[in-house]
Amino acid sequence: MFPKSLALVLPVLATVLAKKTPSYDGYDLIWEDTFDGKEGSSPDTVKWNLMDWYKNLNGDFQTYTSSTYNLQLSGKGTVRIIPWRETTAVRGWTSGRMESKYVFTPTPGAITVVEARIRVGDSPSENKQGIWPAFWLLGDSHRNGGPIWPACGEIDIMEIFSGEQLSYGAIHCDKNPGGICNENTGISESIGLLDGGKGWHTWRAVFDRTKPTWVQESVTIYLDGVQFHKVTGARINNEAIWKTIAANKVHFILNVAVGGDRPKDPNDLTHDGMGAGMEVEYVAHYETTGSPGFEPYGDNPQGTPKYAPEYQSQPAPKPPHNPYPPQEPSPYYPTPEPY
Repeated sequence: MFPKSLALVLPVLATVLAKKTPSYDGYDLIWEDTFDGKEGSSPDTVKWNLMDWYKNLNGDFQTYTSSTYNLQLSGKGTVRIIPWRETTAVRGWTSGRMESKYVFTPTPGAITVVEARIRVGDSPSENKQGIWPAFWLLGDSHRNGGPIWPACGEIDIMEIFSGEQLSYGAIHCDKNPGGICNENTGISESIGLLDGGKGWHTWRAVFDRTKPTWVQESVTIYLDGVQFHKVTGARINNEAIWKTIAANKVHFILNVAVGGDRPKDPNDLTHDGMGAGMEVEYVAHYETTGSPGFEPYGDNPQGTPKYAPEYQSQPAPKPPHNPYPPQEPSPYYPTPEPY
């Protein structure tokens, strides 16, 4: 459950205005995007980096573009990420990936909540092989000179593979292959999603750093207020690695990939267009009211971070290996350069 029975309290106390983020008693809104703007226009580039590249990160097909063909505001307070078949693309597909310029570190002594309200396209599951929508957090060091993935840390809050009636959450860390997080699979769990995500749902991750020691801290993932994945410091059992998961500077990513090891390759039946896309109503970051690390969100799209003391370390066994060992470029994220 959420601290303070938050799983029950948040849905009840949320005050939702049309196409705006909810407000929660006891929590300050630190940062948000509600994707307001003219129909067909680009997402706000003050807040987001719009990707333009093909990298074959995971055996996937898509070339990401910043074109409004792939990334566009609906004019109704949402953003749409749309994959398309495109014969001129490297592997025959284009799609969209947007990464927040905003970064944050979950505050020690506080509860950090991040969430998004999302639905995916309404094409039947048999027409979604290879389609891979996702909402996730990635350690910001990956795009700023290293450590790169998976040592930078990654939290997958929402992934749907090939139109399955399941939503996955995962934690990635340490080294690839193997390591504490069992890469490249990660520490993963799933929850049933009867409509395949075609209706509106809220995906949420909660970082609880209110505990006296790091081993008691946790990262918990929810779908519509129902917990389906939780990882604690005790489970990781390595303070340096845990910090890359729960006490690390991260940024938001929204994307729709096509193909790859998990969803498999698209086939002749795979739809393109919005039926295979993803639509997002808002993305938001909250902290418990009065937390020492942030002030409530105002006009500054980067938020207003303040100094916050680190938690007191608890003696832990010496790590069995260097937490950031030299490693070959990962097939998942092959280069340490900004992208």
